[in-house]
Amino acid sequence: MAAGSRIRTYFEGTWHEGDVAVMKAADHGMWQGSSIFDGARFVNGLAPDLYAHCARANRSAEALMLHPTVTPLDMVQIVWEGLSAFARDAAVYIRPMYWAINGDETVLVPSKGATGFAISLEEIPMAAPDAAQTLGKTSFRRPVLADSVCNAKAGCLYPNNGRMLVETRARGFSNALVTDATGNVAESATANVFIARDGELFTPIANGTFLAGITRARHIANFRADGVTVHETVLTYADFEAADEVFLSGNLNKVTPVTGFEDKSYAIGPLTRRARALYWDWAHSAG
Repeated sequence: MAAGSRIRTYFEGTWHEGDVAVMKAADHGMWQGSSIFDGARFVNGLAPDLYAHCARANRSAEALMLHPTVTPLDMVQIVWEGLSAFARDAAVYIRPMYWAINGDETVLVPSKGATGFAISLEEIPMAAPDAAQTLGKTSFRRPVLADSVCNAKAGCLYPNNGRMLVETRARGFSNALVTDATGNVAESATANVFIARDGELFTPIANGTFLAGITRARHIANFRADGVTVHETVLTYADFEAADEVFLSGNLNKVTPVTGFEDKSYAIGPLTRRARALYWDWAHSAG
């Protein structure tokens, strides 16, 4: 399903205009769910942390027992070739993807002899800086590694996130604040999360139940270099009720302000705005 406008697809060694069909009905990835993707961004001629996203795509593939067929460096080169057809001021979502084509004799285990690979480039505008979200509690939780492939950006994980969104949107919120199996906050349904309190930042510690994102790590590094204390720690709903600011950290929009959690309201505060400024200052300096 296309979420934006213009799409280019890399498949079977070449770039194609449009949203090209890449998977067959009997492919393992279609009916057994053995597919992964990653997401990077091209904005104003920049593709921040593109190599890191391509490298994570290969790690995700390995977590799903797939055989990566493209090195991260080659993937980066292919992406830039595809981006050359877009205007410099275009905002493009970059999705490298792998999926299993065949299974072994049990059917369930992907065969490493045949792995599908594609890249989708899709024009999706960045959200406005003050386009905020509100968070509600959800009864659905993040799984643990013993139950699911939490160490991969796997397509099979996302239906659970969809359930979270449907549940909280039915109560009037735009996103869900999600806990892990022990009841501690993990992330939102769509992105990692930070809170600000008394001039310091706090984010849930990476405990294996959610992907600690590449953009999350970049914000932590940027703030620490700027002299702001950042804590990776255990957080509960009570911490969010006591927070001064809350923002989401994800690749699609980098920083998304949060203006409410259940009955609690927040202003879009200085650390939320600083997160965006520091990120783009870093991106321009990194080239």
